[in-house]
Amino acid sequence: MTAAAASASPSAAPSGARSAATSTGASAVDKGVGPLLRGWREQRRVSQLELALRADSSARHISFVETGRSRPSEEMVLRLAEHLDVPVRDRNALLLAAGYAPRYPETPLDDPALDALREGVERLIQGYEPYPAFVVDATYNVVAANRGIAMLLDTVPEHLLAPPLNAMRLTLHPEGLAPRIRNLREWRGHLLAQMERDIALRRSEPLRALYEEVAAYPYPAEGSPGIENESENESDEGPGETVPYFALPMQIEHDGRVLSFISSISTFNTPMDVTVAELAIETLLPADPATVKYLQSLMS
Repeated sequence: MTAAAASASPSAAPSGARSAATSTGASAVDKGVGPLLRGWREQRRVSQLELALRADSSARHISFVETGRSRPSEEMVLRLAEHLDVPVRDRNALLLAAGYAPRYPETPLDDPALDALREGVERLIQGYEPYPAFVVDATYNVVAANRGIAMLLDTVPEHLLAPPLNAMRLTLHPEGLAPRIRNLREWRGHLLAQMERDIALRRSEPLRALYEEVAAYPYPAEGSPGIENESENESDEGPGETVPYFALPMQIEHDGRVLSFISSISTFNTPMDVTVAELAIETLLPADPATVKYLQSLMS
């Protein structure tokens, strides 16, 4: 990965994501708001009575809305969506299905209106160097990354680095980072479980397609670097010295040593834009003293 690619500015949402959103809106209008609200309520495992209490309504009215006997107000649609934790993109779909205009814009990330946000995010991940940090959209496409990420990707083949970079493909592809991850079985399981939770929350077909793709990747051969020594996760601290990890680390080979990272993911609070709502900033925190020492040595 080139330095330019590592520090690439966030760009507009992929055309596939926009077309998927358009088709979602069209299908929502066809179904009507009632079945959609019922689907979200059942997925959240909330009864009509519980939802009514949360939304200051009645179970009877909720039932009428779900069966199409009553048309909810715009305010009621948004209130129910809020209490059902419906993602911002899908709140627009609910509004369309109820006959109202979408409330939340979907501003391209390279639009001047998002200049302050984009510049702030770039300063944030650059300030995290030499530790790796990157920003992804709703389908894990990388829209910005710092030089710490470029360091980890220095042996990844060019065809996996072609835009749009996808964090899940880069990590789990047998030609990507997977052969170098010492605890791949655990880390792969963690990433797939994370995607399953996202699919349950967002009900996104593009995300489901990505999940099916990466879950089907073959496991790297036993002779691959990192796989053959999966149980030998020693660092520069010396053999026999263990580190008490406080969360599952990703342990990855790099330049003849094993680096350990804990992942932390941040999102924007109360977003009012679909694009912003679907951004996530992931930082890789060094999980042991050896990793800290090595990464800091890169700054000198």
